[in-house]
Amino acid sequence: MSQDIEETLLGSPLRYTRDEIEERAGMDPEYARRIWQALGLPAPPDDERAFTDGDLAALLEIRELLAEEVVDEEMVLQLARGVGQTMGRLASWLGDVWLRSLSERNAFDGPATPETVRAALKATSDLQPAFERLLVHGWRRQLAAAGLRAAAGTISETADLAAGVAHQSVGFADVVSFTRMSRRMDGDELAVFVERFETTATEVVAELGGRIVKTLGDEVLFVSGDAAAAAEIGLRIAERCDEDPDFPRVRVGLAHGEIIMRHGDVFGTPVNLAARLTAVARPGSVLVDKALAAELADARDYDVSPLRPRILQGLGRVRPRLLRRTDA
Repeated sequence: MSQDIEETLLGSPLRYTRDEIEERAGMDPEYARRIWQALGLPAPPDDERAFTDGDLAALLEIRELLAEEVVDEEMVLQLARGVGQTMGRLASWLGDVWLRSLSERNAFDGPATPETVRAALKATSDLQPAFERLLVHGWRRQLAAAGLRAAAGTISETADLAAGVAHQSVGFADVVSFTRMSRRMDGDELAVFVERFETTATEVVAELGGRIVKTLGDEVLFVSGDAAAAAEIGLRIAERCDEDPDFPRVRVGLAHGEIIMRHGDVFGTPVNLAARLTAVARPGSVLVDKALAAELADARDYDVSPLRPRILQGLGRVRPRLLRRTDA
């Protein structure tokens, strides 16, 4: 059954052992193993036929890329790690949505049997080309957006894109009392709750030109090159509960400054500061740091009020600012 699943979804038979595919690709065995590990895939036993013609083609493509002057082995491994982590999560996400859809449409009548699993695999393989085209198109659109962000960053004298450094506004949005609420929910209710929060936050961030860096179930991390846009994102997410009773109560922390961007993630003092501000914010409120408050000094739509200083873990004494709309 496991081989049927692999061959159906991979689109070709499992033909090669690890030694055979490395020899055919003309690739150093140790480096080929590092690529599989970077992709997050387990290394099969030496004598197991676990690789397809598609795997061979991928290794040949990598070998051709390595012949280019601008590509080196470490770059390929970094990209492989990114692909492995991103695609692993995406595959789990799509698999969950697909199986839930089949269940809701009564494709499974009772416990899954080999016959129902084969039927599901057949349906999956029939739709796979369309999913792959959408995946590639989505990747192209995201790549274009990343290119525009990079181009905009070169205009700023405070950005050093080669070093992965730029001045950005960073925000955390955190669901209040998530642990207590989650204890009262069953698995399906919790999944719907988290999906609603993440979907809404993602839509707000995208609408205002920001970027979601990561989601952590009860928390989202986002960045924006525009301080006013970051402020609007934080307020809209925090206010959503007032408009939609089913949306959770959220608190938000925002900070502005120099961040380090690596492999789609962000690091630096503003990231830590935004997280600490979120932890001390009251439900439904948005706290900002001194730097972001300065960026908003000329923004007429927002009111920024200093609060009493707080001792924030790892950052010392900090005076948060409460962000509100001018007409609040």
